[in-house]
Parts: sequence; structure tokens; C-alpha cells
Amino acid sequence: MDLYAENILDHYKNPRNTGGISRAISHREENISCGDDLTIDLVISDGVIEDLKWRGEGCAISQAAMSLLSEDLIGMTVSDAEALKPDEVYSLLGVPVGPRRFKCALLSLHTLMNTLRAARKQPPQSWLETVSLEN
Repeated sequence: MDLYAENILDHYKNPRNTGGISRAISHREENISCGDDLTIDLVISDGVIEDLKWRGEGCAISQAAMSLLSEDLIGMTVSDAEALKPDEVYSLLGVPVGPRRFKCALLSLHTLMNTLRAARKQPPQSWLETVSLEN
């Protein structure tokens, strides 16, 4: 098994930053095409993601992507988090993601973007907006 696949399995079996935060901004998203589910709880202070916890169920790709992304997000500015692109999530995973699995891989990014929108009391963005963040 290659190093990247082992990393994905490690994050799937031993996810980082899981749980919940009672004093947080919380948002849940679901990938209805396969049943993956993620909820992110964020604590933002002075424009910085001070704390993040998440919980979810789903395939190894969706859960590992959230675990990997969570490690980078704590301590990141909100503006840097809002500027994250799909390619950055793919890079964290380190394996090719085909057209049938892109929603699994990007559910973490989609949930993050909509959690940040919830913090600003804005309506959630669509999947098309999330996957078109390359621009």
C-alpha cells in the first residue's frame, strides 16, 4: 500500500479533532449521493479559527479529508480558510480522486464554507459554488 493510502486509512481509523463544542458555530452537510455526513463546530476569535471539532460518518475519503483539513484549519485566519480551493483538499489527500468520488473528497470543504457562511449569517452556498472555487 502506498504512503498516501496509508495516511488516508490512518486518518479514517484515527480521525483528528473529532467531537463537539457547545459554544461554537455549527453546520451540517450531507452528500446525499452516497450518505457521507459531516458537522463542523467552529470557534472564531478575532478573525482566527481558534478551535474546531467535527463529527461525521461516511467513506474513508470523506472522513480522512475532514481529519486532514481540520489539522490545517486550527489557527488559520477566516480569510485564509475562505480562500481554500478544491485542489488544496485533493493535495492533502495525496491520491487521485475520480469524478465519482469528488463530492466525498470535497464534503469537508463544502461544510467548512457553509459553516463560515453561518458565522456571517449568510445562506449556504451550493455544491456548484464549492467546486467552482478554482476561479
